Amino acid sequence: MEITPLEMTPVKMSARSHISETKPDEPVKSFGEFLADSLKKVNELELESEKLNEALAAGRIEDVSQVVVAAQKAEIALQLTLQLRNRATSAYQEMMRMQV
Repeated sequence: MEITPLEMTPVKMSARSHISETKPDEPVKSFGEFLADSLKKVNELELESEKLNEALAAGRIEDVSQVVVAAQKAEIALQLTLQLRNRATSAYQEMMRMQV
């Protein structure tokens, strides 16, 4: 009994390059720049929430929902920042425990 090898048809691969679609004039941000921008935005949200709380205490704001929404935005942004910090710290500690 003769065994013949399997004959498979070649798979045609087609792909388009998206390299030319990027704009060369756009500056590429580094991770540090993204991190600094994000921390600035979190700080701005915290300051805005604090300013609205002070205005509410002074009686200059009639709609309390604005103050609550600003406080929640600031809290969520801060919680996300803390979770990212915790994850980054955990990943760093895990890499330090690796044996080479």
